[in-house]
Amino acid sequence: MPKSVTTAAFAAALALFAMMFSPDAALAHYAKERAGDTAWILTATALVLFMTLPGLALFYGGLVRARNLLSVLMQCFAVACLMSVMWLVIVYSLAFGDGGAANAWIGGLDKAFLSGIGAESLSGTIPESVFFMFQMTFAVITPALIVGAYVERIKFSAVLWFSAIWIVLVYAPVCHWIWGGGWLAERGVKDFAGGLVVHVTAGVSALVIAKMLGGRRGFPREITPPHHPGLTMIGAAMLWVGWFGFNAGSALAADGAAGMAMVVTHISAATASLTWMGIEWVKHGKPSLVGIVTGMVAGLATITPGAGFIGPAGALVFGVVAGIVCYWCVRLIKQKINIDDSLDVFAVHGVGGALGILLTSFFGAEVLGGLGLGEGMTMAKQLGAQVLGLIVVVAWSLVISWIIVAVIRRTIGLRVHEEDEIEGLDITSHGERIHLN
Repeated sequence: MPKSVTTAAFAAALALFAMMFSPDAALAHYAKERAGDTAWILTATALVLFMTLPGLALFYGGLVRARNLLSVLMQCFAVACLMSVMWLVIVYSLAFGDGGAANAWIGGLDKAFLSGIGAESLSGTIPESVFFMFQMTFAVITPALIVGAYVERIKFSAVLWFSAIWIVLVYAPVCHWIWGGGWLAERGVKDFAGGLVVHVTAGVSALVIAKMLGGRRGFPREITPPHHPGLTMIGAAMLWVGWFGFNAGSALAADGAAGMAMVVTHISAATASLTWMGIEWVKHGKPSLVGIVTGMVAGLATITPGAGFIGPAGALVFGVVAGIVCYWCVRLIKQKINIDDSLDVFAVHGVGGALGILLTSFFGAEVLGGLGLGEGMTMAKQLGAQVLGLIVVVAWSLVISWIIVAVIRRTIGLRVHEEDEIEGLDITSHGERIHLN
């Protein structure tokens, strides 16, 4: 054994021995660990919020017509504000509270308004207030992702009502089932940072609302190209950076797991970007800026559920699969099935999240470079658990979203008048317009 290794081992043993006989040293060590974890999750929280505001807003805003840019920014911003308040009032408690006899299915109301949670309350090694804020940013971005399905033609009031009901009836139960100690977690479903909780719920719900709302005027023959691909690229770059908080932050500690999650996140995004670009280059003769950044988002969505379980080699596979399959699904949804999921929420996020859930069953195994599937789990058993989780979450998201949209359509209505759609939602819904003087 090298001398340096022997020396390091001796030093570590000596430090452990000292802490055993020095309570003050042990407490200081634990306090230092808590401080490091807390600092990282505070940072990750800011990064995830940065993904929504301004990242997602600019990414989506550049993809629509110029006369609807402000409406998209408004929808993303308002959803973020509304979800934040609802997370405090009830949704956090439903997702992570103690549901008593019904805890396998839903949390209770014991943590509504952060009841009983003070400055010293802990969740693991971090303050529960920090955990509350970190998880809030996931609840913020998930319904904001759905915005991409209904841009340029939906009533603003319908956006708010749909998001408010959806976060309670779809997001909160699924979050509890997987992250809150619910029944899917008990069955071994692995979803590190939101393949099911975030991307599949948002993607499936986006497809439902796009179908029930109907396509944009002129779809699919007369849809104009994105008005500002540069704005979309800027938003995409913010998403890429913010996603490090999304995935690496889900380790809930400043440790090696967080570091590896960051590595595989970056590799998958880069690989999927190049894959998408390559396909476009071969099929259409020119690689597009919108294409390469869309590939990036597909790679990020796909790696999300497996980020804490796979290794770098697996991330390459995740990226290639994401680029190929999501590219194909974009064209399938719009050109074959003729559903105007305007900014490809289902094809990129829904399909990407589902791919990641399934691939984790294999690439989480140590034999394929992963960090291990857990005691007693084989690839086959893990795949069974992942498929169960995927089927349940798809079905729940589809049925509940359909009911929510149907109720809203029969009450306040979903779609703006045709004249408003022609004029643009910026001026007709919000009384504002971009002036390019």
